[in-house]
Amino acid sequence: MPDSDCLALLANPHIRLSGSVDQAMYDRFRKQLESSPAGTIVVSITTLGGDPEVARLMGDDVRLLREQDGREIIFLGKVAVYSAGATFMAAFPVDCRFLTEATSLMIHDRQMHKTIALDGPLSSCVAVLKATLHEIEHSVMIEQRGFADIVKGSKVDFETVCERAHENWYISCHEAVELGLVHSVI
Repeated sequence: MPDSDCLALLANPHIRLSGSVDQAMYDRFRKQLESSPAGTIVVSITTLGGDPEVARLMGDDVRLLREQDGREIIFLGKVAVYSAGATFMAAFPVDCRFLTEATSLMIHDRQMHKTIALDGPLSSCVAVLKATLHEIEHSVMIEQRGFADIVKGSKVDFETVCERAHENWYISCHEAVELGLVHSVI
């Protein structure tokens, strides 16, 4: 359980995010981050998911502040931290991750919804298919890096998260603590 100073910080987050992880959320995140006081920053989020690249962008901002400015930044997941929300959580070390009571995490594979139209010379069809394959391979590489980040410092191994992600892995807040994916439930 966190100490009383940490609990006081967690009870009144500096940055409060809810809704879809998208460009609008990133804009709100940046505005609140820029107006945050010096010292420790608490970021709370509730989300059913969204754009994983925006989640990675917010995560990079957190990482850079931590590494370049030495800032302590704490993650607080509330109610639902699904999909891109879990991607954002991966940017925080396990000892800086907290969930509120009854919060659930959901980790899943990246999704693609795309129709490929093949029309024209066969050589151009091959190029279209190769480009799509490269896009998929690159996305899988990014996904695996994110899975490695989310389990770093936990009791969950990389192979388990890859396996479970295929089936939309829902994790209760207390299970997340037992697995070492988060520090504590408040």
